[in-house]
Amino acid sequence: MELKDKVIVITGAARGLGRAMAVELAGKGAKLALVDLNQDDLDQTAGLCTEKGVEARTYLANVAEEAAVEQLFTDVVRDFSCINGLVNNAGITRDGLFIKAKEGKVVSKMSLEQWNQVIAVNLTGAFLCAREAAARMIELGCEGCIINISSISRAGNMGQTNYTATKAGVQAMAVTWSKELARYGIRAASIAPGFIATEMVMSMKPEALEKIAAGIPAKRLGQPEEIAKTVSFIFENDYVNGRCFEVDGGLRI
Repeated sequence: MELKDKVIVITGAARGLGRAMAVELAGKGAKLALVDLNQDDLDQTAGLCTEKGVEARTYLANVAEEAAVEQLFTDVVRDFSCINGLVNNAGITRDGLFIKAKEGKVVSKMSLEQWNQVIAVNLTGAFLCAREAAARMIELGCEGCIINISSISRAGNMGQTNYTATKAGVQAMAVTWSKELARYGIRAASIAPGFIATEMVMSMKPEALEKIAAGIPAKRLGQPEEIAKTVSFIFENDYVNGRCFEVDGGLRI
């Protein structure tokens, strides 16, 4: 898919990976619909995109709420008349051990609230956004691609029962959509980043970051721009469909 003048929706676009993706795609000439809950940060992302000479609009929406997502895509179609791509990037963490015990006595459990919050945003949010994007793409005859941001954690990671479930889920959903939507000219794929140097990760203690980097064969954290380039590649290569791209410096072999 030639990205110039194509309309791409990015959730979680206010900062981090979402911002890097937006800037990368803007550099390819895409029109951006930027979605998040923080208007100030969204405006900064939009500004970086418009500096590259493309149209970028911002939308405040909670991807976990069905009515909000339906309205979001109605608004995007009103503003751009078409949708050619979606990046399901919005996500949260609520980490904690599944069960924590001491001397044979359970002292804490992952709460249902911790579970539900992460499922609602990371999994249900991706489902809702992709459903509404695909429906409108089909109705408007706009071919394109849906990309889910998974994680290396989808294979299982201590302290992240809820998060790993969602990241495994979004990868599996992309495979399913690749099979169901191909007849309409819509592809789907996923990306599983490893440790990426976003603002959140870089706020960790230096000694913790050094330990993480030492365990990665590449001996460094990935950069948001490297994930963004993978997004661009998937959009541009029309024979990519249903696959998960692991971008982790060799951490998961």
